[in-house]
Amino acid sequence: MTTIIVQPSGTEIHVEPGDTVLSGLQKAGYAYTVGCRRGGCGICKIDVLDGEFSYCRPVAETVITDEERADGTCLSCRAVPGDDLTIQMRDASLRLVNPLLGQLNEKARKRAKAPSTPPEEQ
Repeated sequence: MTTIIVQPSGTEIHVEPGDTVLSGLQKAGYAYTVGCRRGGCGICKIDVLDGEFSYCRPVAETVITDEERADGTCLSCRAVPGDDLTIQMRDASLRLVNPLLGQLNEKARKRAKAPSTPPEEQ
């Protein structure tokens, strides 16, 4: 299970394996300003405060500088969390646009965090 914690609100989002940060947030009912969704414009830049991520597909070298890469900046449209991430939005504000998806994501997050019960003996 991967969780994205969005600061400063502390909002926790459950993310399915292989989902990008952007797709995980959208599946949880959230929206913010994004551009091309191909790693080419840089509008979806966010700051990763804690955790690891990798890019599932190439991003344009001109969009994200070496300094930004070093300080944890990532393109949310291409970044796939390797473990739990703590992020902070930049210019864009995260908005819950679909409360039903938010509720479903919260239930999935709680189920994933619940300790597993051993199967009954037969």
